[in-house]
Amino acid sequence: MQNNAQTSKAVLDRYMSLPQGTRVQATYIWIDGTGQGLRSKTKTLEGKPGKLEDLPIWNYDGSSCHQAEGSNSDTYLHPVKMYPCPFRRGDNVLVLCEAYKYNKEPTKTNKRKDCLAVMEKAKEHKPWFGIEQEYTFLDQDGHPFGWPKNGFPGPQGPYYCAVGASRVYGRDIVEAHYRCCLYAGIKISGTNAEVMPAQWEFQVGPTEGIDMGDDLWVARYIMERVAEDFGVVVSLDPKPMVGDWNGAGAHCNFSTKAMREVGGMKHIEAAIEKLSKNHDSHIKAYDPNEGKDNERRLTGAHETSSILDFSSGVANRGASIRIPREVSAQGYGYLEDRRPSSNCDPYSVTMVIVKTTCLGD
Repeated sequence: MQNNAQTSKAVLDRYMSLPQGTRVQATYIWIDGTGQGLRSKTKTLEGKPGKLEDLPIWNYDGSSCHQAEGSNSDTYLHPVKMYPCPFRRGDNVLVLCEAYKYNKEPTKTNKRKDCLAVMEKAKEHKPWFGIEQEYTFLDQDGHPFGWPKNGFPGPQGPYYCAVGASRVYGRDIVEAHYRCCLYAGIKISGTNAEVMPAQWEFQVGPTEGIDMGDDLWVARYIMERVAEDFGVVVSLDPKPMVGDWNGAGAHCNFSTKAMREVGGMKHIEAAIEKLSKNHDSHIKAYDPNEGKDNERRLTGAHETSSILDFSSGVANRGASIRIPREVSAQGYGYLEDRRPSSNCDPYSVTMVIVKTTCLGD
């Protein structure tokens, strides 16, 4: 099942070292019709792009991405953010795009357009976000990476933030991804092994407004590309293994300018009160299947709250909203919303949090 891993990267390097002249390769990246899958293709530019306006609108077959009918399949890519490419390097770039239908309307899974409008309305609040992206490595046969093929590893306990070959699986991929994100200018802030073996987390942020969604989607793309080179599958399933194993989330840390200033605790508490009154609408926004994916994860066990109830508490990892202990002690800072699933759309998550807490929608 390791066919992809059997190609020789040493042979590839022989060709990648060839000079490419003044022309540049731009990798256009977009979200497909599932709301969680990423697609990409590469376009040659005649020179190094200095700004977004240097990147042309492009198109693709939307019918092959669950976004159009075959009889009217042209779907359009509008560049919105540009990053240095850690794979081809040099002047080559990664280009995050919004997807638009033939009639110039955003595709159903283009949540960025609405998110950007919300962030513009709330910019005086200076909303900051940091998302903790959990994920699981799988072999290409769907079995967790490093797990015994005819059994299970030992119970959870020794794997979180662990070291050692008997407890940590896939660190090479994690290190490669971390360095690629730094190269690309993504505001990655850390990484660690998680509670379930073969499960990891990386953190992006703090970033302001729309940058959270942009950076996290491109960090996910980079993770997929790096893992592809290693012949390993990345799963964002919020509950990849049934039984006594932790699920995977995308905890969202959030603050406004008022929350971050002295006396900010009253603003944090006010935000939590607003969130408590909109629990159901947030659950629908926190995974691409309107809560169906999170039902398997938010059970009240394995460091989660129940999907049916809203709760909050200081240093409580079993609550919907956690206030870090140091925030409670100093009286200002941020809150952590632990409900978003690992396969959430960060545009949807950040948008609904700002609408509820800042705009009163």
